[in-house]
Amino acid sequence: MDPILVENRGGWSIVTLNRPDRLNAFNPDMHRALAEALDRLGSEEDCRAIVLTGAGRGFCAGQDLEAVGTDTELDQTLERFYNPLVRRIRAMPKPVIAAVNGVAAGAGANIALACDIVLAARSAKFIQAFAKIALVPDSGGTWFLPRLVGEARARALALTGEAVGADKAADWGMIWKAVDDAALPVEAEALAAHLATQPTAALALIKRAFDGSAANTLDAQLDLERDLQKVAGALPDFREGVQAFMEKRPARFTGRPS
Repeated sequence: MDPILVENRGGWSIVTLNRPDRLNAFNPDMHRALAEALDRLGSEEDCRAIVLTGAGRGFCAGQDLEAVGTDTELDQTLERFYNPLVRRIRAMPKPVIAAVNGVAAGAGANIALACDIVLAARSAKFIQAFAKIALVPDSGGTWFLPRLVGEARARALALTGEAVGADKAADWGMIWKAVDDAALPVEAEALAAHLATQPTAALALIKRAFDGSAANTLDAQLDLERDLQKVAGALPDFREGVQAFMEKRPARFTGRPS
């Protein structure tokens, strides 16, 4: 069974974590297959949005502990697999949507939070499960959580391992939206189809702007916005957007940088 499934939907793609018997927990084969799929989709101009989801009853239970055993060099697993995965998602030059179905635990929760937009079924739960096995949140958890839900909630979630349901996650600003379970695929696919019609190169610049804001002063961020706006203003989609506005018609964006 392939650990990763990729389905081309014409303009966008669905990437499915496919180890449902293990709640889509990661092992090296799944890491390598996911990295290959994301690298390929990232370079394909015809793919303008990506949905990341899980097969079966859960999104991702994090690391498959049976694949680790008693290995104490966990830093090497992070360095080889998880850290590159988070960086790959954040640097993807097109939107990545997480469609969280069921449990997202440990690294699985933080990989979801690394995506640009997170939709979750109401039955979904986000769990910082690390302390339960005497580990530290990884895969960006200690970076994403304080920025999304605040220091107090982030510390409590990490120290207690308490599960957060989708509705609460949405109320807290951890995710964008909670939807009925049956509606999750429809909502995720509609969002991806919409984003696939938008100015993809400009969306990539928006991602860069938000990523830069985490470390920038206001002055530095203003400069970054200026520089990125210069790039955006030279895109053919900017000219098309203005023309469409003037002609009172929907814009026909190509998504391409030139």
